[in-house]
Amino acid sequence: MSTKALPYYLANRPVYANEDLEVLDKHTGEVAWRVANADDAIVDKAIAAAVKASRPMAELPAYKRRDALLHCVERFREREEELIEVLIVEGGKVRRDAKGEVTRLIETFQVAAEEATRIGGEVIPMDISPRAELYSGMWKRVPIGPVSFITPFNFPYNLVAHKIAPAIAAGCPFILKPAEKTPVGALLMGEILSECDLPEGAFSILCVDREDAARFTEDERLKLMSFTGSDKVGWMLKSKAGKKPVVMELGGNAACLVDEDADIDDAVARVLFGGFYQSGQSCVSVQRVLVHEAIFDDFSRKLCKEVGDLPGGDPRDEDTWIGPLITEGDAKRVVDWIQEAVDGGGKLLVGGEREGSTVRPAVVENVPADSKLRVEEVFGPVVTLERFSDFDAALDTINDSRYGLQAGLFIRDIGKINKAWNRLEVGGVIINDVPSFRVDHMPYGGVKDSGLGREGIRYAIEDMTEIRLLAIRDI
Repeated sequence: MSTKALPYYLANRPVYANEDLEVLDKHTGEVAWRVANADDAIVDKAIAAAVKASRPMAELPAYKRRDALLHCVERFREREEELIEVLIVEGGKVRRDAKGEVTRLIETFQVAAEEATRIGGEVIPMDISPRAELYSGMWKRVPIGPVSFITPFNFPYNLVAHKIAPAIAAGCPFILKPAEKTPVGALLMGEILSECDLPEGAFSILCVDREDAARFTEDERLKLMSFTGSDKVGWMLKSKAGKKPVVMELGGNAACLVDEDADIDDAVARVLFGGFYQSGQSCVSVQRVLVHEAIFDDFSRKLCKEVGDLPGGDPRDEDTWIGPLITEGDAKRVVDWIQEAVDGGGKLLVGGEREGSTVRPAVVENVPADSKLRVEEVFGPVVTLERFSDFDAALDTINDSRYGLQAGLFIRDIGKINKAWNRLEVGGVIINDVPSFRVDHMPYGGVKDSGLGREGIRYAIEDMTEIRLLAIRDI
């Protein structure tokens, strides 16, 4: 792919202002795109345009919002191979992961198109008291106004889609700051959105240096901020957001439990996927695996065999599993964390070698309780194994984390399923699959340091709208 210049999008229109941001091919390290960077003055203009677009967007009929989203669905399908190629290059993904993300991009916009025509309200019975029997009441949802979004590098399409698609469905103008390492996918979405008949100022997509990004969080004209990224950055931004509500999805170190009556081969196959797809760069990647002592040795042997056989190679080959991490520095960090766990008494069972920014998938047993592999989010291709014998104690172990996004449990006992659902301090409990499972209409988010609020189109629309009451006295 030859180096290409790309614009930012200001008030729906492309602007080729400069070529300041270099976007690298993560497999070769070469410059693949040069992207226009925006400064604080441009962000200010984008917010002003969004404010101006607030009423036209709110008054845009539901069918027009739906049709804009369906136009995107059609164009994503037409440009599927191009979208896949961009993900391989800018995101460092292998084809199987890139293809899966494009599928989810399409599904997310499809769901948003459907939800755009289902934003309703409710009639409230008022005759609950003699003083109110002559009244009728009802409420509806109205757009909250201009909103801002900040997204990370690991899912350049789908994490952007989960913000901008519900904003369009709800009738909220938005400004988006995509990750500087992977902005091209968001700009392609901007290109397609610019084909739609949306009010001027409905969207701006701006690559912005950190020193020029404060308005995304602090500007009082914005009525909501939605952030996906690290917990350290997320909580810092929340402290600066002022009066506006904040939605944050901040990741975790997801646990997976495999009970003694589980189908071992099935559990191994799903943990293999959950731990190592996208080289572990997912906030719900399987990181901690608790296995019942009765099946631990069998499970460990089979998992390590499968992990050791995961193929590397050409990222465009459908069979290739292993891709690079987003930077070589991240790869070095992952290997350092593995070494720290081994130095503390853990046992490296397979993998862990590094070549440039690629780390061979690793399995580590008996990781010390205070090691980074146990308490932090590794965001790399590493799974830890530990034994358990008591189910209740295993639930406590899962909860023994500052994170709480999703947990996966391979169990058959309905009593244990209910106990896990009641006791686990997470946003989602996934039974007989890994915590990495997500369908894009589900409520998705976490507790503790994993964030605030829920994504999933319907739930994001609720955050981007307000309830407006109407009470009428019969005279």
